[in-house]
Amino acid sequence: MSDLSRRDALKLLGLMAAAPTFSVACSSEEVQRAREQQSQSAPTQPEPQDYDRRLFTDHEHETVCVLVDWVIPADDRSGSATDAGVPAFIDFILTDEALPDRDEQQAAFRGGLAWVDYTCLDRHDAPFIECTEAQQQALLDDIAWPEAAGPTMRPGVEFFNSLRDLTASGFFSSEMGMEDLQYQGNQFVAEWTGCPDRVIQHIGLDAT
Repeated sequence: MSDLSRRDALKLLGLMAAAPTFSVACSSEEVQRAREQQSQSAPTQPEPQDYDRRLFTDHEHETVCVLVDWVIPADDRSGSATDAGVPAFIDFILTDEALPDRDEQQAAFRGGLAWVDYTCLDRHDAPFIECTEAQQQALLDDIAWPEAAGPTMRPGVEFFNSLRDLTASGFFSSEMGMEDLQYQGNQFVAEWTGCPDRVIQHIGLDAT
């Protein structure tokens, strides 16, 4: 077990006990507000290097970075969730004054991070970020599929569902995510000529 793990193991258990559920939710308005705040602070950087974290410790932030990149890794189409600024997005969402039940939602998310670490400590005598990729994937496979998860994995399932939703919200509301979707926004149409024939044929309607 690392020095960090020895020092923080009991603290992690305390966070777990403080959160009755590890489910976190945010509204579309909160997503928009988070993106506007980030664009004002550093419009040219997806993950501002000088972003002042409001909630996460260094260890928690590093864990979030690894987790969100498991959800959306970099590929030949776009960068990863961390490249798109998702960790800063999540930190902002969870500290937004307009977030309902903010203290409870913060405890839920941090408790979920604690659950991930403690489960890895139990399995591998190391926190999540110090585990091998195979060990990390094995744990995520146990919590990524709710129907297949065992009873002892339920807290992790709730947390991972929330993490996955926040990651998708953060990534696909970012400039990188918009480019990944090839979203072009509203397009001016000079003349409406009706539904294209190929679309009518695709949905099985008679053009006449």
